[in-house]
This record gives sequence, structure tokens and C-alpha cells, in this order.
Amino acid sequence: MNIYTTIQGDMWDSIAKKVYGTEKAMDILMKANPEHLTVAVFGAGVEILLPQFTVQEAASNDMPPWRK
Repeated sequence: MNIYTTIQGDMWDSIAKKVYGTEKAMDILMKANPEHLTVAVFGAGVEILLPQFTVQEAASNDMPPWRK
């Protein structure tokens, strides 16, 4: 698993976009880093675990619960 070190002002969606190319991966990042769930805007130097995932996993987060 790779690690991303935040810069001041990073947010979950912006990290997902930078690292994976899509904000849809935000949920996957959050599940891999539960100790940071209370953070909305990161300070500099926080290490975030970057799990591997498939495009289908990220896309499935768009579906409402009744369609999953």
C-alpha cells in the first residue's frame, strides 16, 4: 500500500482526484484511513494510506443503496 503525505488545505476529494484521477475514490480513501475521518481539511504532513482499487469499485459508490 502506498502513502500520500498531505499538503496544507488537502481534502478527501482533492486527494482522491490527485492520486486516482477521480473524486469517486474518496470513500475508498476514507475507509482505509478511519483514524482521520473527523478531518475535513488536512494540515501539511499527514500520511494517508492509498489502497489499490478498481474503477468498478469507485463507480459502485455512485449507486444508491437500493441498487447495490
